[in-house]
Amino acid sequence: MRGMVGIRIFALAGLATLAACASDNPELMNIRSDTPDEFAILPTKPLEAPEDYTALPTPTPGGINLVDPNPQADAVAALGGNPDRLAAGQIYAGEQGLVSYTGRYGVPADIRATIAAEDLAWRQENNGRLLERLFNVNVYYSSYKPMSLDQHIELDRLRSLGVRTPSAPPDPQIKVE
Repeated sequence: MRGMVGIRIFALAGLATLAACASDNPELMNIRSDTPDEFAILPTKPLEAPEDYTALPTPTPGGINLVDPNPQADAVAALGGNPDRLAAGQIYAGEQGLVSYTGRYGVPADIRATIAAEDLAWRQENNGRLLERLFNVNVYYSSYKPMSLDQHIELDRLRSLGVRTPSAPPDPQIKVE
């Protein structure tokens, strides 16, 4: 009898531990490393003295610094683009036609929030089995497999409709002799 009580207490403690490990935001990829992350160290630009100290902007906590790296803007500038056009929420004249065409059937204003909520619900439902979560097994690919597109079946479907697909690679599963 005493042995059964001890087993029950041990089982309840194990369940409480597992419940404490549960997360509202499931991590399906489970990539963890105990080694230092060499990509976390970013080189800063050299400090420069301004020509006029009265023209400096007021510091904002959490804001950007002039010497902070901005890889996207640096890449756009290196490729001959205008980094100022990376600002979100601005639609320039050359892009207006594209934006109008893509939104011709209507675009929900909260599409990003809707998709984020749907994805969170999907990840919570497909978070892996108990032992997979306990041992941090990568369940990302198996969780999203029902949503993946088989490119070769889609290619066959398009070709049967008469859509030209001249640059599609051959199916590696089919042996060509």
